[in-house]
Amino acid sequence: MMLTVDISMYPLHDNYKDPIRWLIKRLDGYAGVTRVTNSLSTQVSGEFDVVMQMLSTEMKAAYEQFGKAIFVCKFLEGEFDLQRRT
Repeated sequence: MMLTVDISMYPLHDNYKDPIRWLIKRLDGYAGVTRVTNSLSTQVSGEFDVVMQMLSTEMKAAYEQFGKAIFVCKFLEGEFDLQRRT
């Protein structure tokens, strides 16, 4: 089963851009996961178990690295064309 997730990270720091860039770079390290980032959020798509494990691992790593942050995620079952423009 495929999964698409829209993720927004809101670090509770004055320097909020560095943790977001750090997370995006780490998301690129996962084989089989497609990532697209725009000015509002990041979307990832891949096999359900891979994407969920990735989110668990990377959210925990972000908390350990930077402390408090808010993550807002929207989940869509299936593979969504992240490159499609409307």
